[in-house]
Amino acid sequence: MMTPMLRIRLQRRGKRGYATYRVVVADGHAPIKGRFIEDIGSYNPHTSTFSVDTEAVKNWMSKGVQPSDTVYNLLITNKIITGEKKALFTPKPKQAEPAPAK
Repeated sequence: MMTPMLRIRLQRRGKRGYATYRVVVADGHAPIKGRFIEDIGSYNPHTSTFSVDTEAVKNWMSKGVQPSDTVYNLLITNKIITGEKKALFTPKPKQAEPAPAK
């Protein structure tokens, strides 16, 4: 039997129009608002407040748990881990506009 792939990821909380997030360790296949193994912090994008249990993050990562791309970038921004940030999106290339017809 395969062990489930665990992830450190965000779990959406809060009300409509004002989302806040929990930073949780969960099975990678579990629903976003579903069960989780451990709550290790929180993130409020409106105030840019990011607080996590640093020891818990390092402990889980030492066991092979991978953070999601967003959590990875937040961990680097807050100097909990070191490395290069991951590109989360690539902007679409601008297409040249056709010349107006005469």
